[in-house]
Amino acid sequence: MSLVFVSIITAAIGLLFAGFLSLRIKKEKIGSKASREISQNIHQGAMAFLTKEYKLLFLFVLAVTLALFFSPLSNKIALAFVIGAIFSILAGNIGMRVATMANVRTAWAAKENIFKGLKLAFSSGTVMGLTVTGLGLLGISILYWAFKDPQIIYGFGFGASSIALFARVGGGIYTKAADIGADLVGKIEKGIPEDDPRNPAVIADNVGDNVGDVAGMGADLFESYVDSIIAAMVLGVVAAATWGNNSIVLPLALASLGIVSSLLGYFIIKLRKGGRLNGILNSGIFAAAGIFIVSAYFLIARLAEGSIFLFGAVVSGVVSGIIIGLATEYYTSINRKPTQEVAQASQGGAATNIISGLALGMKSTLIPIIVICGAILIAHRLAGLYGISLAAVGMLSTLGITLAADTYGPVVDNAAGIAEMSKMGDDARQRAEELDAVGNTTAAIGKGFAIGSAVLTALVLSVSFAKLVGLSSVDILKPTTMVGLFIGGLLPFLFCSFTMKAVGKAAFGIVQEVRRQFREIKGLMEGKAKPDYARCVSISTGAALREMILPGMLAILAPVVIGFSLGAEALGGLLAGAIVTGFLLAVMMANSGGAWDNAKKYIEAGNLGGKGSRPHKAAVVGDTVGDPFKDTSGPSLNILIKLMSIVALIIAPLL
Repeated sequence: MSLVFVSIITAAIGLLFAGFLSLRIKKEKIGSKASREISQNIHQGAMAFLTKEYKLLFLFVLAVTLALFFSPLSNKIALAFVIGAIFSILAGNIGMRVATMANVRTAWAAKENIFKGLKLAFSSGTVMGLTVTGLGLLGISILYWAFKDPQIIYGFGFGASSIALFARVGGGIYTKAADIGADLVGKIEKGIPEDDPRNPAVIADNVGDNVGDVAGMGADLFESYVDSIIAAMVLGVVAAATWGNNSIVLPLALASLGIVSSLLGYFIIKLRKGGRLNGILNSGIFAAAGIFIVSAYFLIARLAEGSIFLFGAVVSGVVSGIIIGLATEYYTSINRKPTQEVAQASQGGAATNIISGLALGMKSTLIPIIVICGAILIAHRLAGLYGISLAAVGMLSTLGITLAADTYGPVVDNAAGIAEMSKMGDDARQRAEELDAVGNTTAAIGKGFAIGSAVLTALVLSVSFAKLVGLSSVDILKPTTMVGLFIGGLLPFLFCSFTMKAVGKAAFGIVQEVRRQFREIKGLMEGKAKPDYARCVSISTGAALREMILPGMLAILAPVVIGFSLGAEALGGLLAGAIVTGFLLAVMMANSGGAWDNAKKYIEAGNLGGKGSRPHKAAVVGDTVGDPFKDTSGPSLNILIKLMSIVALIIAPLL
């Protein structure tokens, strides 16, 4: 049987199992009418946002499709673009629907048993992981079967990356505006607990967890996954002369193996009966990686010539992803020294907390840089550029389970909020908060995988662009190339400026509205009147949709303007500059944000004075700064650097 058809069948199995898990989750009990109503409000708010977002994205997709169709490029690229955009939307939408169904059920499961709550939330995350990998592998396999030309499939990656950037930025602005507004007024000004039902922004905050950290993250890692596979397949055309005719479809076979390994990792987690919560999740992730590595050896030995070299390149990607993930966990975990030092710095006030968090983030770039450099050198030494592309595929091979651990976080965060708002009791709330603290770390690890693979994939895409336009090297001493390099280095900073300011503006609107309601709605603070939740949802939605347009267009237009005005070599310089600064900024922002968040939770656990103390209020301020760092600007950067590379490849024949 053809490897392409094996990939299609494997993708279908992953999607069917995701559907099975969804039905299992739906059958779990919901213990009270109040918690059901809160969950429905969150679901309705999330769907309302996505509906409005998709209307805007439809216009964007239509405009780009027409531009591609009437350009000198192949019409098949336009078709692949549309399919990539649709699959990206589906990946985020399906995951979010299941997450908003699982949140209340996770709260009730945690009330009964903390391990049951963890496994239910992880099952919800697994639906997202298998949906992303299943749809990605299915789309690429079908397009390659239909066209037999991996260059055409770049259109699929372009569609996926475009939707991912808008979804990540829009969702990130929404979730952090609501989160910051709720915290600044609720926790600091009014001294009420997180997720208190008296807070008018509390529903918008919980909605944001889903549209940003589930739908946005799903679209984000969908494009990371497909771009890495497509880049490896394109380089496989040239590599076939060295490594055999299966070089083009080997990335599909490895991705198929990754889905199977992720499924086995899921069952390992389900079989665990106890232990540390972090350890339970990590056991499945590491087991899946181990299964993949062992199986990949036999798979590559069967399919390729000189298999030991290709296998070494794949392993370099898997191992580097794990090391980056562990480094991220070290810097952001509530149980580790770096985050606890940020919490201790809160005793000096908000300023010392922020200084400590920034220093941590900057220092945390060291290990990922060394690891990525090592992976590049090892993979290239073993198998050239094709080896680097296989390293990227290897890093994301078990995305089915690493994304499950990531998406687990927003589900348990929502569960904690529902437990508080529906008065499910101290046990349910405390257990949900324990699960949430683990979720912050798993989310940070997922971001580490995403940005690490983004660098390898963007590097391969950039080299592919250079080959396509006939560049054997990029001379940085040329004035135009130097200009491109500097502009490329600037773009991640400019992009982050736009997205950070957007969160600040939207959060200011939420703060003003929450203050107004506390001031004007009599009896609200005493719990005798209900807040107007819908008004805060509306403010966050409108702000997010307005503010996501400029950063999104920046990523698409910058390569086009530089390429057509200064030439192909200047565009190569732009891509190089963006990859370097984008990688460093993304790691710094993700780790600073994760540390600030867990430093706050460390204090809320009863350390350094506990909730309501001066260190706690300082840590809340630090967390509000970290929110757009880790959930808006930082994670969007890995999409930015790949999207610009994809755009460069699309326009390369016209330069």
